[in-house]
Amino acid sequence: MPARALMFQGTGSDVGKSLVVAGLARAFTLRGLKIMPFKPQNMSNNAAITADGGEIGRAQALQARAAGVPTSVHMNPVLLKPQSDVGAQVVVQGKVEGNAKAADYQHLKPQLMPRVMESFNLLRAKADLVLVEGAGSASEINLRRNDIANMGFARAANVPVVLIGDIDRGGVIASLAGTKLVLAPEDAAMIGGFIVNRFRGDPALFADGMRMIAEHTGWQSIGLLPHFPDAVRLPAEDALGIEGAGSRKTGAKIRIAVPILPHISNFDDLDPLEAEPQVEVVRVRRGQAIPGDCDLVLLVGSKATIADLAALREAGFDVDIAAHIRRGGSVLGLCGGYQMLGRRISDPDGMEGAPASVQGLGLLDVETVLTGDKRLEAVRGTSFDGMSLAGYEMHVGRTQGADCVRPFSMAGGNPDGAISANGRVFGTYLHGLFSDDGQRSAWLTRLGGGASAFDYEAGVDEVLDRLAAHMERHLDLDGLLRLAR
Repeated sequence: MPARALMFQGTGSDVGKSLVVAGLARAFTLRGLKIMPFKPQNMSNNAAITADGGEIGRAQALQARAAGVPTSVHMNPVLLKPQSDVGAQVVVQGKVEGNAKAADYQHLKPQLMPRVMESFNLLRAKADLVLVEGAGSASEINLRRNDIANMGFARAANVPVVLIGDIDRGGVIASLAGTKLVLAPEDAAMIGGFIVNRFRGDPALFADGMRMIAEHTGWQSIGLLPHFPDAVRLPAEDALGIEGAGSRKTGAKIRIAVPILPHISNFDDLDPLEAEPQVEVVRVRRGQAIPGDCDLVLLVGSKATIADLAALREAGFDVDIAAHIRRGGSVLGLCGGYQMLGRRISDPDGMEGAPASVQGLGLLDVETVLTGDKRLEAVRGTSFDGMSLAGYEMHVGRTQGADCVRPFSMAGGNPDGAISANGRVFGTYLHGLFSDDGQRSAWLTRLGGGASAFDYEAGVDEVLDRLAAHMERHLDLDGLLRLAR
């Protein structure tokens, strides 16, 4: 018998859909149900490799972890990864199938729906309950034709919907009631309940608000969900909050500067560093200078390396990085950041846009050619200092040059990355480096701090357990099970 399913859509982007689904996945799993997360279409450059050899959005990987099930390409059958002037890379069931600009993608969606349904049905056959996450806003009726992400999927799969609104941004009564107003009656009929998320203060003060929403919509209240502060310790789905200025961290011994570039990807590489009490991660935006007192400049991944390299230069970060090195500082490039550190990046096949060959920062004696199949692989090995290492590769391109004789690591039996002759510039294709407690400790010690004092991965699971308890306290989980079908 196929599993029951329930879909969570939002009144807008970033209302907390991903977090709610992750929390419910853990909560229902703790109740003894086998849960599968599913998101028909996702747009994110924060991706994860899967157990079956593809890639999906990082949020679905977190939800699978919450449910205690292996990741699968079928949990996010359509992943759009924004690039520069080629639009978005279209990943279908874990594999890249090409690029499409926004207008072209609208015409492509009807061809993708059968594969979305195939993935959904495969997951449904293995679960007691499938928790489905929508994308963007349910009220984007201008995109309703050919929709595969929200009501188009809900109607095709006959999955009931719970609508989530974010009170923290204001206007939550209007956003929930307004969604009912603009939806076609057949679409509105799919919605059976609503959640008001990110509430702060005394819940009694919004009791009338919850009642009014129910009266205006006819939907069941699933609950008023208070703000969950520890959400910052879980990997984020997209970069909406990555440019926050942040504040000085009291007691931090190490400052790590991260230039924020337009096509930043896999930025969850920063999460373990953010969680370290002794580390202050400084996000440096255009118009700001890289702090002169930072210990490490970290260039993270990019979905459009050549475009982001140009943005880095336009912001003057190249000058700041050169000054940082002259002062004796260190630089580490991860994946796309590694490619930028070399002498040249060539894109002969136009994978990121028009074919081009551009000068890199010249801080490593290597050159990169963006060609070949995308490499998606979890790896284990040993870093240059003899420490064990675990991470994953997710990139296109081959990098070669004189500095590769000093590899950053031996990963999966092969040399990876490069180190400059002066020993201050490091490049690697490995993501997940700082999630490895031993590697993170080694870097913190190298930068003048002490070894890491906590188990990062265990900490993520502890937060998921607290999130599940948060859901149990404030939401009607039995009501959700009654709505599911």
